[in-house]
Amino acid sequence: MVGGPVVRVLVLRGLGFNCEEESAAAWQLAGAEPVVAHASDWLSGAVRLDGFAILHLPGGFSYGDDLGSGQVFANRIRLGRLEDGTRVLDTVSAFLGRGGRIIGICNGFQILVRAGLVPNIGGQFVQQVALAANLCGHFVDRWVRCRSAGMSLANLGEREFDLPVRHGEGRLVFGSPELRDLCQEKGLIGLQYLEADGGPATTEPANPNGAELATAGLWSEDGQVFGMMPHPEAYLTFVNHPDWGGRQRRGEDNDEATQTGQAFFRAWVEAATRHAAEVGR
Repeated sequence: MVGGPVVRVLVLRGLGFNCEEESAAAWQLAGAEPVVAHASDWLSGAVRLDGFAILHLPGGFSYGDDLGSGQVFANRIRLGRLEDGTRVLDTVSAFLGRGGRIIGICNGFQILVRAGLVPNIGGQFVQQVALAANLCGHFVDRWVRCRSAGMSLANLGEREFDLPVRHGEGRLVFGSPELRDLCQEKGLIGLQYLEADGGPATTEPANPNGAELATAGLWSEDGQVFGMMPHPEAYLTFVNHPDWGGRQRRGEDNDEATQTGQAFFRAWVEAATRHAAEVGR
């Protein structure tokens, strides 16, 4: 990791999130300082984003997904207020304005989409894409092949990963053909599902949900918010891989810092560290 101040990460828990422990472990392995706090404390203002470089919305089933995956939590971001009357969305906007980053994984991605935080073209925080029900019509829990692409973190680059997915509503649908083209032109599709031949996946099982343009992860226009459906926090050591024994026997690269989900967290930490160094100059 690039030298500099410790990157502090706020990881939310409660209200249906259930991946906070793995997420905190991932940030720790990446050299960051994770702080796990109840989502209600953040939404009320008892826990603030001051002093944090990254906000992490983890996977799970916030509010039971009763009104649609991530919908209620997204409404609380868009319409809610802290106990002092400040709009939650204003605190998020201010956080981004000072260079903060937001990561949403699975349910967290669904929240980001519904809250208008990704892709947020134009900066108006309105929903522009959707994460609809999987085309197969049921919950999917499997491993998929992905490639980081588009506006990828410079220190992650264009790289292929095996990652686990587990969701029922992960099919990325663009609000219009024009928006889809804009996202492509601006390089906002940061992660894509791959076919066995290395091309973007168009059908199951390589594309687990039927996402347009094989989209597995999407950036905001400003490059500070990223949402993804696969779970990098569930692949922190090579023995998590279903074929780890075979890979080991075949002599394949099992470097955990670069070949597992750790690579994503390390890249985010390094980007936040560089930003802190630039601001401190």
